[in-house]
Amino acid sequence: MGESEFADRIERLRSSLYRTAYLYLGGEAAAMDAVDETVYRALVSLKKLRRPEYFDTWITRILINECKNELRRRKREISMDTLPEKSVEQFDALPLKDAVQRLPKELKEPVILRYFAGCTTEETARALKLKQGTAASRLRRALKLLKLELTEEVSANEPKQRI
Repeated sequence: MGESEFADRIERLRSSLYRTAYLYLGGEAAAMDAVDETVYRALVSLKKLRRPEYFDTWITRILINECKNELRRRKREISMDTLPEKSVEQFDALPLKDAVQRLPKELKEPVILRYFAGCTTEETARALKLKQGTAASRLRRALKLLKLELTEEVSANEPKQRI
């Protein structure tokens, strides 16, 4: 794969990579930094890509590793109050984001890749180095938990009717 084909594929995937990083890291600036670092690392390692047909999965895996590294760095840093980001996506206002963030790690990762990054179940399994059946069962479990949590949240917010 040449550099021009690499650039074309990156441009096509950039929004998907950004959404994935945003869900992992929870901030616009951090997500953009993670995507930029991912593109850099992928370009440097391009010769290591054995099968170009798996480019999307390969670069998604690099992004996931970069997000995990950033989360580890954050844990080591001294906690300071951060200023809220000025541009906030509509997704931030939804209880779905909070519900996804509260999922256990092994359930959160497949949900982010499958439903927010647009990966197929097969690509999700490959990116997370899981069997396809394992990825599918984790997705089902996560969806059940999300449904339970979101329906409880909706019913808690509904006004009580007087009889």
